[in-house]
Amino acid sequence: MNKPLRRIAIFCGILVLALLVRTNYVQYVRADELNSNEHNRRVQIERYAHERGNIIVDGEPVTGSVETEDSDFKYKRVWKNGPMWAPVTGYSSQAFDSSQLESIEDGILTGNGDQLFFDRTLSMFTGEKKTGGNIVTTLDGAAQKAAFKGLGDKKGAVAAIDPQTGAILALASTPSYDPSVFAGNSLKDSDARQKLLDDKDKPMLNRALRETYPPGSTFKVVTASAALENGLYTDIDAKTDSPLPWRLPQSTNLLQNEGNIPCKDASLREALRWSCNTVFGKMSDDVGNEKMIEQAGKFGFNDEVFTPTRADASIYPKDNQPQNAMAGIGQASNRATPLQMAMVASAIANDGKLMQPYMVAQRQAPNLDVIYTHEKEQLSQPLSAENAQKVQQMMETVVKDGTGTNAQIDGVTVGGKTGTAQHGLNNSEKPYAWFISYAKTDSGSPVAVAVVVEDGNANRDDISGGGLAAPIAKNVMKAVLDGKR
Repeated sequence: MNKPLRRIAIFCGILVLALLVRTNYVQYVRADELNSNEHNRRVQIERYAHERGNIIVDGEPVTGSVETEDSDFKYKRVWKNGPMWAPVTGYSSQAFDSSQLESIEDGILTGNGDQLFFDRTLSMFTGEKKTGGNIVTTLDGAAQKAAFKGLGDKKGAVAAIDPQTGAILALASTPSYDPSVFAGNSLKDSDARQKLLDDKDKPMLNRALRETYPPGSTFKVVTASAALENGLYTDIDAKTDSPLPWRLPQSTNLLQNEGNIPCKDASLREALRWSCNTVFGKMSDDVGNEKMIEQAGKFGFNDEVFTPTRADASIYPKDNQPQNAMAGIGQASNRATPLQMAMVASAIANDGKLMQPYMVAQRQAPNLDVIYTHEKEQLSQPLSAENAQKVQQMMETVVKDGTGTNAQIDGVTVGGKTGTAQHGLNNSEKPYAWFISYAKTDSGSPVAVAVVVEDGNANRDDISGGGLAAPIAKNVMKAVLDGKR
């Protein structure tokens, strides 16, 4: 071979080698980057080329897929009773991606996840039509319906948990939205989504997980737990050292009680029964800010919670003496999600053990083989079994003949705590109505509930946790109990 031909051959060889290097670089090194690139339409087309797997409640899908008209995306998502289930499922949109379970479990639902590699490989040889896998939830359909119906046209949220396992049984938020209205990629879908985003009532806000409220007097069960755990009191029927009136520390302001109730030196049981601010404000001051933060933290405060959907962190603040006293009665900078307060009720009902809340019971392959099963996990031990049972006695007195009688269920032991949380500067806006509770059977407690209601249409004097929130909690608990009979 003469010299010019040899040079051309070498040059061509270098070009082929460069092409091979480049091809392998693109296919293997940059594969994940290119697959996840928002401008890679081929990936999106493939994603919607087959039916998405379903999210399952009580053995039945609450989601589905339909063929899309006039689009290169063949299938789009639909929901059965979308507004009721949106706080659980989130949305899946051809134009606007996905959220919550639809996002977190996208790999299973699309069939593209690593756990389904074997199924995808097998289908290449069998020629079976590709479909997504299913997500089996812990949700109780009857409890969810009771929660959603109970909230009605009011703003608010409900979270219900099985205290013994941590399984989330209901997760409702109102006002809500139908994810189906923007599941496609048309201008109509875009307009529908923008209308929801512009709505001043924020229907796309998951109030059960992503809104924090002052928990009001429902937090007094945490303060009582702190007092018992730190040895301030041992007998819930013994008098406390609680003068009336009680002046806030480092202040000339007097902490007030609602109405003419017997709060001077009231026992823990009576103080919770009548929701005495003076008793629990002083109790929080006696425990101290550091110990209150520690106790709240054991219940889950000051950390995000993953169910696997993320819930915002509830906050018990580091603060000065007077503010700590107010935080101890659920005011000041104290903030909590409904899920967090359901966790508080759950831990107390479960003799002091707080289980990790979760929504996904199983993941299924497209052929319905189970590829994942959740195992319950203890998150913490906020209080001893002995002290938890003392707080149970106090909460059961609240429902038996205190401020929570509207939560009574015939033949069932129910514990609860009402709360009416101040809202706005100098309590200028209508308060939030709270109720936390649990129901007990011979085999323990199968359900704990937290309800918060923002009722802007009610008269201010008619807003109370016992009046607005307790009946909703009762119906949710009853739905769970009826399902176990």
